[in-house]
Amino acid sequence: MVSISNRRAKQQPQIEQLNHLIVEGIRDKKGKNIVQLDLRKLGDAPADFFIICEGDSNTHVKAITDSIHKKVKDELQTAPSHTEGSSNSKWILMDYFNTVVHVFHPETRDFYELEHLWSDAKVTEFGEV
Repeated sequence: MVSISNRRAKQQPQIEQLNHLIVEGIRDKKGKNIVQLDLRKLGDAPADFFIICEGDSNTHVKAITDSIHKKVKDELQTAPSHTEGSSNSKWILMDYFNTVVHVFHPETRDFYELEHLWSDAKVTEFGEV
């Protein structure tokens, strides 16, 4: 029987690669204010990581999610298990199980304040390219 900690250790390189590809996909479309929240030490977290960014318009938000989807699919042959919000593109959520991606329109991001809600998480900010 494989313990949960052993299973997580084996998954870690793939999760790091997934997160790297997600950030690359965001940067490819000039996504802004990219942060990664490491939720692994929080008991009630719905995932290990949140990656949060924003686009300037609904079209930009959609382009960012399309870029993430293509990059992860091409490199890891993985698609999100669930995607929400594509119809209005104010907040698109992509669920990769261990990592959940939130691509926001700026006003929507300000309204929901996910970084504040999960302020106990370890935060990594990614600079603009």
